[in-house]
Parts: sequence; C-alpha cells; structure tokens
Amino acid sequence: MSAARILVIDDDPQIRRAMRTSLTARDYQVTDARTGEEGLEKLRSAAFDLVLLDMNMPGMGGIETCRLIRSGSDVAIIMLTVSNTERDKVGALDAGADDYVTKPFSMPELLARIRATLRRLPQPPGSADLRELASQGVEIDLSSRQIAVRGRTSHLTAKEFDLLAYLLARPNRTISHRELLQAVWGPDYGDELEYLRVFVNRLRKKIEPNPAKPQFLVTDAWAGYRFHLPKHDSALG
Repeated sequence: MSAARILVIDDDPQIRRAMRTSLTARDYQVTDARTGEEGLEKLRSAAFDLVLLDMNMPGMGGIETCRLIRSGSDVAIIMLTVSNTERDKVGALDAGADDYVTKPFSMPELLARIRATLRRLPQPPGSADLRELASQGVEIDLSSRQIAVRGRTSHLTAKEFDLLAYLLARPNRTISHRELLQAVWGPDYGDELEYLRVFVNRLRKKIEPNPAKPQFLVTDAWAGYRFHLPKHDSALG
C-alpha cells in the first residue's frame, strides 16, 4: 500500500515544519501551504488523501477553505483549532471536516486522529437491502460512493459513506451513539455526539427525499440512530 498523501495548510511556519518532519518520518508524503488560497491551488493540481487545515488563518480562514474544498472534493479533512467550544467544533464539522484536533496537541494524538480518519470500514453485503431501497427511489453505488435519490445524484465523503454503510448493514436496528462512533471513527471515540448530529444531518440532505421529515435515517431519542428500511409487499404490487 502506498503512503498516504497529506496536505498541511497552516500560516505558522514552525507548525508546517514540525508537521513535515514528524509525518515524513512516519512515511507519509507531505506537502504544505501557507494560506487557504495556496492550499486550494495545490489541491487542484495534485491528489491528496488527507488535509490538515488550520481554522484560524489570516485572509481566507479555515472554515471558508474547508467549505470550498468540500464543494469539489471528498478528500479527508482534519481541522486544527485552538478553540474547544462546541460551537466551533460543530462549525468545523458543518463546513465539511471529518474530525478536529484542539491545539496544543501531541504528535501521538494527531497521528491517532490521522489513522482514524483514513481508516475505512469493509463494505456491507446488503445487496437485498440495496434492491429494496432502489424500489423506493434510492439507489446506492457502493463502489463509487454515489447516491441517486429520484434523479438527484450526490457523492458521499468517506466518513459519510462509512456511517451510512454501518447503519445499512444493520437495518431496522437502533445503533447506540457509542457503537457508531467507535465503529466509524475508532475505539478512542464515544462521547463526540456532535459528530453524529452533523454527519446524520449531512447524510439526510443527500439520501432523504425530504430531509426535514426523514423516513430512512431515524433518530431514536436518547438511544441512537436507526436505518429504517420499510419492506415492500410484492403481493400489493
């Protein structure tokens, strides 16, 4: 397996230098950029597996940069921020980040977050369930991570796909918040409920005919989430 390609976008030269030294020593391929604009240009000219993006930069800030990256790419994004408030965390996730790390952080913590963000779950079998969904106007292509809902096509990010796939493989069963977080993000997660709120909302916008009244991605209050798969009765046509 080839080394993951990481783009570091941060205006602090010391952080960029430390990132490059530490990540290269662990066999990652590292490129850096000083500004959001420079980072976007490098993303247009080369392929990356992960972006480490500083939230607080002069000029184009991290949130705006994240939104622009996400509007045209499903590359994994970890936001680096000095703020630990729920508002800023949710803002980063809403902008399209897959995870965030609060400064100051240790390199082992960042490496663990990188591994968690890059990890992929095996695709679920569930072909019968996918056919059932298709009969209800929702077509899911597991290989390309594309969803088509009544003619409207959306592309899922890796983490969106992993969350949906995990729920899809267990239809009509309530999955606890902790189980979902640990299955999709990794064993070090479990209390980050804002991740699930944001990612489920993102998925609903892509998979639900009416995201305001979800019929597939159901919230079971205080318990978790469930992929509701109503069975089509062939006898009724």
